[in-house]
Amino acid sequence: MAVQNEFEKKRSKTLRWGYLFTGFAFVLFVVFLGRILFLQNTNVQEIKDDYINKNYREATLKAARGNLYASDGSILATTVMRYDVYVDFKIIKDTVYSNNIGALTDSLSKMFGKPRSYFRDRFDQQKKAKNQYYSLIKGLDFDDYDRIRQFPIFKKGKNRGGFIVDRNYKRELATTQIGAGTIGMDNAIGKSGLEGAFSKFLTGTDGTRLEQRVNSSQWKPIDYWKVNEPIDGQDVYTTIDIRIQDIVHSALEKQLVKFDGEHGTVLVMEVATGKIKAMVNLRRTEPGIYVDAYNYAIKDNIEPGSTFKTISLLAAMDDGFIDEKTTVNVGNGVWTYAKQRISDDHGGGAYEISDVLAKSSNVGTAKLITQFYADKPQVFLDHLRRWKLFDKMDIELPGITRPRILTPKSKTWNAATLASISYGYATNINLLQLTTFYNGIANKGKMLEPLFIERISKDGRTLYDAKPKVMVNKMASEKAITMMTNALTQAVEKGTAKSIFTPNLKMAGKTGTARFEYWKPGPRKYRASFAGFYPADNPKYTCYVMISEPDNSKSFYGSTVAAPVFKEIAGKTFLKTPQNIEKEMLVDNKVDLSKMIPQNVKVAVTNRMMPKVTGLIGKNIIPQLENQGYRVDYKGVGKIKEQFPLEGTIINKDQRIYLQLQN
Repeated sequence: MAVQNEFEKKRSKTLRWGYLFTGFAFVLFVVFLGRILFLQNTNVQEIKDDYINKNYREATLKAARGNLYASDGSILATTVMRYDVYVDFKIIKDTVYSNNIGALTDSLSKMFGKPRSYFRDRFDQQKKAKNQYYSLIKGLDFDDYDRIRQFPIFKKGKNRGGFIVDRNYKRELATTQIGAGTIGMDNAIGKSGLEGAFSKFLTGTDGTRLEQRVNSSQWKPIDYWKVNEPIDGQDVYTTIDIRIQDIVHSALEKQLVKFDGEHGTVLVMEVATGKIKAMVNLRRTEPGIYVDAYNYAIKDNIEPGSTFKTISLLAAMDDGFIDEKTTVNVGNGVWTYAKQRISDDHGGGAYEISDVLAKSSNVGTAKLITQFYADKPQVFLDHLRRWKLFDKMDIELPGITRPRILTPKSKTWNAATLASISYGYATNINLLQLTTFYNGIANKGKMLEPLFIERISKDGRTLYDAKPKVMVNKMASEKAITMMTNALTQAVEKGTAKSIFTPNLKMAGKTGTARFEYWKPGPRKYRASFAGFYPADNPKYTCYVMISEPDNSKSFYGSTVAAPVFKEIAGKTFLKTPQNIEKEMLVDNKVDLSKMIPQNVKVAVTNRMMPKVTGLIGKNIIPQLENQGYRVDYKGVGKIKEQFPLEGTIINKDQRIYLQLQN
């Protein structure tokens, strides 16, 4: 019985202590829980400000822009990955560091051409300071990144080797053939060209990741928590044909150099679709050097001069006021109308309509238009409205100008204004709009909207396929379109453009020689133009050429400055009946493209040894050398005649390369 009582006493004591402990634990839990609730509801912002916001942040992971392609699938612009390498010295064990630092610095020395001591001194300092985010190198391409991550210590990875990599995207032009101005850009500076036009498709959706503060200026990515991967942009296929673009660029550049022009523009449009197959804008930066840096084709309104006569006379043809039998007497080539002196380069008596265009008569055009529309200018202007020449074009490319054409409502309108408009003054229109008009004539009166996009795709799947868009279904009667086509053909065969006539390729077009800034003192300034299409009997391409401010002492007429560019482009793009092609480029009367277009030879500086570049095309070689990190100075255009350093010379990255090109 005594034993039982003793057991009961011990049991009661144990239970009492158990209850006390449980009660104490419960009270402690309640206090702890209350403290948590208190902190959650009273000090949230304080904790967030004092710790979380100061030590962590959400960073943006940029999405890669889609690729920009030419119509044949050649890449125009692409997004390439660049790798920034950082080192976390705190995580590298001392034994791993001491056993491998010699091999690591030796590898880095060989890769970057700096002494081992350069890296050893810095690494020892950072290891002692336990730097968790030391910036080693930025902007590596994949090959260099793949090489460096195999180095001693680094090959152990992030958690044991302290190897941290941050990936960034860089937009690069994949070809120099097309020109930076045409491709354009979309960055903090602004939007332009094809890049700006299709940015809404090319731009992807950015992602996010968490980053932890390392020190006052450095943040280390936390790759394993709350990472929202970015979604890359879509791929855009443009209408640009690289082969035609290259032909156009070469022909325009050659003529600009020959006549020392200030700048020039060429547009090539596919007649049946409205697709822009080439658009080249070249501006002189120094004597003999031209770059594609500004889109004159859409951003500049100009007084077109005589290429506008086609527009004026088509209106009169469509209204039935003139036909093939109509004649106009231009007298001695000088006519005063409403106190305004109008003149031609020469007289000629009575002109037929084809002669008015063929000989580019200001007097003949002004007499006809004022004869039929002086009392009702609005009827004439209504034609221009129907042809969308008062409207800003609805295209993707940013920066296109709105045409400006005087009307009777304008304050500066006077009795002579209609005559001025008829031969291309008192009007300001961009070259794309004028090209579109000529393309409408070539397309038998159906005016199509200019197209710059072929299709949009993502991961090989087509999301959008562009179709031709009709701006004006019927510009004029079939008779008027046929009459104008014949007149433009005659302008090449017997008129101001007869210098480019060839029996093998029927071309139609109109020259233009427009004086501008004529109200300013000083030397006269001219724009030489040629607008037309080919082959005239079954047009495939429309082409507009404009060269501004050629050297007047050499020539400034559209027939001698601009028309030859048109002829060269026509001959080299219409391959069934090739023109202006050297005999050695022909095989069975067809163009051997491998001979016609200079091959883009690949060059590389191997083992720091300067390669041979003489005889190669400068515009192909210079970007390759610059992309390898060398600074290149050059003069002239065309093939490389001289190089310094010479072939086989050992060169360093900071050494300049001097090249002398043909012209």
